[in-house]
Amino acid sequence: MPQTPADPPGLDLGRLRAHLDRELPGAVQGPLRADLIEGGRSNLTYILTDGAARWVLRRPPLGHVLATAHDMGREHRVMTALRDTGVPVPRTLLLDPATDVLGAPWYLMEYVSGTAHRDAATLAALGEQRVQALGRRLVDTLADLHRIDPAEVGLADFGHPEGYLERQLRRWSTQLAASRSRELPEVDRLHALLAERLPASPAPALVHGDYRLDNVLVGEDDAITAVLDWEMSTLGDPLTDVGLLVMYAEVAGIGGGIIPSAMTAPGFPRPDELVSYYAELTGRQAADLDWYVAFAAFKLAAVAEGIHYRYQQGCTLGAGFERAGEMAPILARYGLATLKEN
Repeated sequence: MPQTPADPPGLDLGRLRAHLDRELPGAVQGPLRADLIEGGRSNLTYILTDGAARWVLRRPPLGHVLATAHDMGREHRVMTALRDTGVPVPRTLLLDPATDVLGAPWYLMEYVSGTAHRDAATLAALGEQRVQALGRRLVDTLADLHRIDPAEVGLADFGHPEGYLERQLRRWSTQLAASRSRELPEVDRLHALLAERLPASPAPALVHGDYRLDNVLVGEDDAITAVLDWEMSTLGDPLTDVGLLVMYAEVAGIGGGIIPSAMTAPGFPRPDELVSYYAELTGRQAADLDWYVAFAAFKLAAVAEGIHYRYQQGCTLGAGFERAGEMAPILARYGLATLKEN
């Protein structure tokens, strides 16, 4: 008698199979198996297979979940809207906003082959010329996203650009407070300075919200095959994406490698090169860039505290969470230095 595949944490394969048979009849042929994809620190991502076909399922993390921070419907909607644009995204298959199947909302999408480069040594093996070209391709794709007219893809109401930066700062301060389990004076100082120096935003665009190298898949030909992790996407200030990309490039490897990134590989464009290339492609000058980079550090600090909080509760899955508590102070000091405050 065949053995029933074990349920991974966060998935009830029996309930899931029954739901898929109702909603996508005939799609699943054999016994359903699932593996958690390692590397993610926010939403949980699983590869599903019936032995012949593969799919990807996304759901919020277990335990303490911050309001609006893990919006499955948002990810599903924006990827569906971008399907026929120049921004590569997986094809969405099913959204379940209810909680009766998995205990949380979730969605299913096609499996896209490619590598999410998280390790500098692995990326460096491509050689400096290919690494440099990939870095420019990352900016090409971001510029393609920011050039899309939201109304043309059905996303005219996907956000409220007016007052976007002020709301973002308030939102991440609220998220931080919801996960606070200790005093973080440097993070609080960074927040106060960001509020004091709020810049005026350029024309709005579709914003990814967490755009970096390891949130895209890269094919064997070095083409970007898919942009992933759209949970923070909205209509807003496109320079927040630029600032976040710069922040990840600059903080990679600091603090004993607590924030690793493949963007430290030899040949990857320097932060100033990424910014100037983006300006060349879009015509947008990155005014007040230091503010956007420091804001990216504050946002990541809030995310890190949420992860640290869940880790303390025993609600994280996989390895690599034990040092999450070190991240917020490191990021705050980096943000303060970016704003010329120590």
